[in-house]
Amino acid sequence: MAKKKELNSMTNLKVIPLGGLEQIGMNITAFEYEDSIVVVDCGLSFPADDMLGIDLVIPDISYLLENKDKVKGFVFTHGHEDHIGALPYILKQINVPLYATRLTMGLIENKLKEHNLVNQVKRKVVKFGQNINLGCFRIEFIKTNHSIVDAAALAIYSPAGVVVHTGDFKVDYTPIFGDAIDLQRFAEIGKKGVLALMCDSTNAERPGFSASERTLIKTFDTIFTEHKNRRIIIATFASNVDRVQQIINSAYKFDRKVVVEGRSMVNIIETASELDILNIPDNTLITTEQLKDYPEEKTVIITTGSQGESMAALSRMASNTHRKITIGPQDTIIFSSNPIPGNEKAVTKVINELSRKGAEVIFKDAHVSGHACQEEIKLIYSLVKPKYSIPVHGEYKHLKAQAKIAMDLGIEKENVFIISSGDVLEMNDEKAAVTGKVPVGDILVDGLGVGDVGNIVLRDRQHLAEDGIMIVVLALDGASGYLAAGPDIVSRGFVYVRESDELMEEARDILYNTVNEYLDRGVTDWGKLKMGIRDCLSDYVWKKTKRRPMILPIILEV
Repeated sequence: MAKKKELNSMTNLKVIPLGGLEQIGMNITAFEYEDSIVVVDCGLSFPADDMLGIDLVIPDISYLLENKDKVKGFVFTHGHEDHIGALPYILKQINVPLYATRLTMGLIENKLKEHNLVNQVKRKVVKFGQNINLGCFRIEFIKTNHSIVDAAALAIYSPAGVVVHTGDFKVDYTPIFGDAIDLQRFAEIGKKGVLALMCDSTNAERPGFSASERTLIKTFDTIFTEHKNRRIIIATFASNVDRVQQIINSAYKFDRKVVVEGRSMVNIIETASELDILNIPDNTLITTEQLKDYPEEKTVIITTGSQGESMAALSRMASNTHRKITIGPQDTIIFSSNPIPGNEKAVTKVINELSRKGAEVIFKDAHVSGHACQEEIKLIYSLVKPKYSIPVHGEYKHLKAQAKIAMDLGIEKENVFIISSGDVLEMNDEKAAVTGKVPVGDILVDGLGVGDVGNIVLRDRQHLAEDGIMIVVLALDGASGYLAAGPDIVSRGFVYVRESDELMEEARDILYNTVNEYLDRGVTDWGKLKMGIRDCLSDYVWKKTKRRPMILPIILEV
């Protein structure tokens, strides 16, 4: 128990990840010292295949709600969905000030407008190098590079020591927009002494360096040169503003007009243009309606859907459901992204559909990662020189790969912490240990409902999807208590009724006998009667079909 005494909670910094450590997505971490909590990022993740009908997954913030008075604000590393996407849902529960760089705040404001929250939330745009004071904390924003402009690392100063959180980053000495990562500042903070480094692990398994975004200039120019007689369609992440800039530059160079497709792409380009982060030459952009006024080989379409999302513009083009754009043999389609783990099947499906229409699909060499590989991670560790290493942003294998890098660089094994969402990691200059757990989990968003679909509802949906439903309807005479009509069976997703007359007829007979047996015994409890209907029908159907549809009895009194 000596360890617990040394780690007296009042003098320690607590690091509490509320999501983001078992997957790439739903990043949100609370930093707590005495009566102050600062939250870094507030992201969503996309539903797994078995989450039927679910639109988004957001973190459980029960811990923040329990400690509402301590929460001083949210600070953001950059504007990707897995870092800002849950914010509108969370702000409805806990309304605190927001701090972010220019573009990140611009994208946050778009979200707030959608949810009518703009006038209810305090916001402050922070410049690189600027510090903000929140309770016991001082937070400095440091310039980094990523696949979106205005990405920041955070130096979080607390009385217990400094934590450097890299956010999502890469070391790009030649970015398309703005300056390179501020390595000098990382080194200066490192010289003064850093308690812990929380570093992006996405590419921790990849050796070497991530290529610069600028290397793609040559790639796009080559593609445009080789396909000068074809229409070019490029699918990429809406938020990758640098990539969009490069495509626009190449289109302008080769005298092509540009169409932007997909709501998120249009919104981000508008926001980036207003902030002068995107430079679009005059008369380059045209609307989808204007496409018909130009020869196909003189146009480029930048679209969403690089991850195979079913409702995205590219998927709709592939399945012939897009109202204005039809894919044909004259098209060259470039996927300027890598599939996020779990999306491979969906992406392959879209590629196959596009190829079937005769289009040429280019999938390789048109993308560079926005995340640091091993040598860049080593560089950051060497500059920051942290006492403790806390790998973040990745699946377990990615966190483990970074832990190995940290130990190879001389950080002692006991000072490397691979933690899970919900763990409370307490630390000071002498000791660090996981001292507890807070409630965490997935809150499911379905349409307008937040959290009203839980595991039981999902299980029912799974059940319905796999085996269908049988609805048993019968009417009881209110006076005598005997069967007045039915039982009738309605089935959906179970068998094709017209070809299963015998099965349904037999099931009806069995139900008729079961119901009468219960009524003859004087059973008036409808709950028991429904249970009896379920049991006898379930047994019969299982014997005959080896399936277990959901059985829903409905009893009417007449």
